[in-house]
Amino acid sequence: MRNHIERRLGRVRTLRAPARGQFGPDHTVVEVITHDEWEEADPFILLMDDRVDGRLMAGPHPHAGFETVTFLVDGGLPAEHQGEGALSPGDVEWTTTGSGIVHGPDAPIEGRMRALQLWLTLPKALRWTEPDHQFIRRGEALVRSEPGAEVRLYSGTTGSLVSPTRNRVPVTLVDVQLEPGADVTQLVSASHNGFLYVLDGEARIGVDRQPLTPGQVGWLERVSGEGETTLRIANERARPMRVLLYTGQRQNTPLAWYGPFIGDTRADLARSFERYRAGTFRRV
Repeated sequence: MRNHIERRLGRVRTLRAPARGQFGPDHTVVEVITHDEWEEADPFILLMDDRVDGRLMAGPHPHAGFETVTFLVDGGLPAEHQGEGALSPGDVEWTTTGSGIVHGPDAPIEGRMRALQLWLTLPKALRWTEPDHQFIRRGEALVRSEPGAEVRLYSGTTGSLVSPTRNRVPVTLVDVQLEPGADVTQLVSASHNGFLYVLDGEARIGVDRQPLTPGQVGWLERVSGEGETTLRIANERARPMRVLLYTGQRQNTPLAWYGPFIGDTRADLARSFERYRAGTFRRV
């Protein structure tokens, strides 16, 4: 491997405990990325760690101007897109809302689940593209296997593997599982912003082996230049470790946001509301 700049964590934030969510008393949520972080989080707009134990009272609702990426951690969840059945643990549903969609169940959902929903910006030139949908089953995702390490690829690249997922903004999403004592190195474009979110165990990140645990989000230190950098992820504990790595091409474009809509200006948001009220959004 050529010599690359080695990435490390630039900041670690300890998250608040799960708080009551908006979809009923059985819904709690951890805000992993909040809307006021845009300049630091670009191209990621928000990430919610949703947990339900009972009834999820979420009905059909609109979106426009961005992408949603739902990663099911545990339990079961009906797919947002009609005809896709349900998500199982490790499945990813990737929806391009673009010019406008309406999605969500027609009735409350019963059961237990934990899901991560990411909002991802669209490039300015593709903000109002036709809606699109991709369903990436865990068993169909490409897997990079090394001694004590399994890296499941949902978008982007890892090692010699290239995901077939269609990206408007270049994004890598990998699920890294390490046995005790194992480590893995991931290439990350120098132009990518990125963060790690631990699901189990303790990860050691970067050349300085900074610890990262559940309940924290760790952001990669930004670097200048072009080409690839390297990121080392290690498990130095006596139990298995699992962490999600998200990286994406920074867009450096101001955003306007209100409710379920993202735009480039406040006028964009007003037009989305008008189109939604007029019934022109696609039901998925």
